[in-house]
Amino acid sequence: MRPDRSSPLPLWAQVRDDLRGRLTDGEFGADGAPFPGELALVEQYGVSRHTVREALRSLRAEGLVVAERGRPPRLAVPAEIEQPLGALYSLFASVEAAGRTQRSVVRVLDVRADGVFAARLGLEESAPLLHLERLRLADDEPLAVDRVWLPAGLAAPLLHADFTHTSLYDELALRTGVRLTGGREVLRAVVPTAAERRLLGIGADVAAFAVDRLGMAGDRPVEWRHTLVRGDRFTARAEFSAREGYRLDLAGAGRELAR
Repeated sequence: MRPDRSSPLPLWAQVRDDLRGRLTDGEFGADGAPFPGELALVEQYGVSRHTVREALRSLRAEGLVVAERGRPPRLAVPAEIEQPLGALYSLFASVEAAGRTQRSVVRVLDVRADGVFAARLGLEESAPLLHLERLRLADDEPLAVDRVWLPAGLAAPLLHADFTHTSLYDELALRTGVRLTGGREVLRAVVPTAAERRLLGIGADVAAFAVDRLGMAGDRPVEWRHTLVRGDRFTARAEFSAREGYRLDLAGAGRELAR
C-alpha cells in the first residue's frame, strides 16, 4: 500500500496501520517473510526514512516490534512466563503452567549473619539467617536469579532440602509447618550487571525485573527475597475496568504458595 498523501492521517500513521494489518495477517514471522528493514520499508511505501522510523516507533510502543538504533527491526517475541500481580503467586507454578520444566541450580545454601537482611526481617543484626541462592531455569534456559534470607531458628530444617525441582514454600511448609499468608512486594525494571547477565545468559540489550518481597506468616516476617528475572521471558499482569477501576489479578490467591 502506498500512503494517500491527500489524507488528513499523517503518512507515518498510515504506514503504521498498514504494517499492523500485515502483522495481524501473519505476513511476517515464523511462517512468513522476515520483517523488512527500514530501507526496504522506505522503498515499499515510497516515504522518507523519518516517516518509517515514526511508524516503527509507534509499533514498538504497542509491543509489536523491536526497533533499536543500529539494528534492523524485528518482531517482538511474547514473554514465555506470565505472573499475576497482587496474588500470593508461585514462580514455580507459573513456569510449569507455561508448559516449561522448572529446575534450579543451588549456588548457596548456608547459615550466615547479615545485618541488612536481619533488620528487614525485624531481627537483631547479629541474628543468624538461612541464605538460599538459586539460578532458576525454565526448560534448562536461565530465567531468574533468586536470593532468599530466612530466620535460621525457623528455617534450619531447609538445609537438608533438595531444591533442584521443588519450591521453597512447599519445603518450608513440609519441614517447619510454616505457610506464608501475605506480605508486600516491589517490582522494578533494572539494568543487570555484567556478572548477572552472564548468569542469566542475556546480552546488554535485554533488561530485567528486580522483585523484592517480604513474606509474612501472620504478623511475623519470615522471608526476604530478591529475585532478578529476565525481561524477555517474563511479564507481570494486572487488570482494570471502567466499572471496578484498577484491580490486581488475584487469580490463585487462595492456592497454596509454591514459590
